[in-house]
Amino acid sequence: MEFQTVCGLEVHTELSTKTKIFCNCTTEFGGEPNTHVCEICSGMPGTLPVVNKKVVEYAVRTGLALNCEITQYNKFDRKNYFYPDLPKAYQISQLYLPICRNGWVEINDSINGGKKKVRIHEIHMEEDAGKLVHDEWTDSTLVNYNRCGVPLLEIVSEPDIASADEAVEYVEKLRAILQFCGVSDCKMQEGSLRADVNVSVMPKGSDKFGTRTEMKNINSFRAIHNAVEAEARRQIELIEDGEKVVQQTRRWDDSKGTSYSMRSKEDAQDYKYFPEPDLPPIELSDEYVQHIKDTLPELPEAKKARYISEYSLTEYDADMICSTVQFASLFEKTVEITNNPKDSAHFIMGDIMKLLNDTQTLPENMSFRQESLGEVINLVNNNKISRDSAKKVLKAVFNDNVIPEDYVKENNMQMMSDTSAIKGVIEEIIAANPKAVDEYKQGKEKSFNFLIGQSMRALKGKAPAAEVTKLLKELLG
Repeated sequence: MEFQTVCGLEVHTELSTKTKIFCNCTTEFGGEPNTHVCEICSGMPGTLPVVNKKVVEYAVRTGLALNCEITQYNKFDRKNYFYPDLPKAYQISQLYLPICRNGWVEINDSINGGKKKVRIHEIHMEEDAGKLVHDEWTDSTLVNYNRCGVPLLEIVSEPDIASADEAVEYVEKLRAILQFCGVSDCKMQEGSLRADVNVSVMPKGSDKFGTRTEMKNINSFRAIHNAVEAEARRQIELIEDGEKVVQQTRRWDDSKGTSYSMRSKEDAQDYKYFPEPDLPPIELSDEYVQHIKDTLPELPEAKKARYISEYSLTEYDADMICSTVQFASLFEKTVEITNNPKDSAHFIMGDIMKLLNDTQTLPENMSFRQESLGEVINLVNNNKISRDSAKKVLKAVFNDNVIPEDYVKENNMQMMSDTSAIKGVIEEIIAANPKAVDEYKQGKEKSFNFLIGQSMRALKGKAPAAEVTKLLKELLG
């Protein structure tokens, strides 16, 4: 029997507000444990939360970007459970009237080909919990409440995802949209974008879903892919062995490539939701929602289409550049300086991505001046430096944020402009390689290429290759 994977994702993203959702504590990542905490976010008796207006704005902006309906009368609810990283023993979230509903994201259909829409059931606002730190040496668990109250959006998809590849593409699309909207930095390594992965399997052709399991807080694309594949495989093996899949929450261990049961899967009634008594409902006017809609930035798909039509980029190049807001921003600044979209895309797709890979740097951690790439390209195109020199300059720009023109001058990398000096070096190469000269005159093209190489080496790459070729041909008759 063949089985079909069914997957739905609950993606949590921390919002890029300066303060928490219900208090004025900073949301800055890091800091000494329990230093970004006040009476409100630590759940002290008698304190009252106040909603951060920016959180509401970012939620509406996200919903509109994800094709959602905005719930203009929405409210908060209490989700009751006891975990030591949530000092109040309840979480303020939204169950009954979430702020966004019925959206979608388009991805590639890995089963049938073409495109498909992954439906978004809802987006709701909530507060993040703290962090437990397990110390194996002392056999104890410490609690850091700095993250308590950091604003979250939970984006809940319908079970429309049919493979690990689709799951990754869906989260990649979400990340790009959130970044382009400016609502989250989506730094997965810092936990500001993470996913709960729900997986079930069913016989191919069936319309009845199997029993699902959930794997919590997965924070890398690779781990999402591995978790979906491994859990689907585990469930299929259970069914084929005549056993039942149990609805439960599991912990994914990416280093071991396996998941472990944590607890039975909770349903909404297990959390004993009730309306949050300390916060009034939120009423959004038509004008408020329309203003946010009118001020949405250009989103990745629209930007990609514009790059293809306006700049004649290939679909692949446009897709890669629009995969992160950092690449798109760098590309646009570089085009502004060079007026050369193709070279700008070529350098980003080639040199910049190679430097990122070589140094294991994420695009959001690039720290050089955006103008520098365009300045390097102009130096090459104006025959001020060679292409090989450009690679060295870019490496210095990437690592040390140097000013390209200053670096070129300090390291004497300027191209030679004195034709007579270039000619003199080539004449020395011809005199020193009579065998190669004779072979070239006998019709061996490789010998000519050898002489070009020797000339460029002697000129230390500081003469235009076209000029060297022209002069060499003239001198060889």
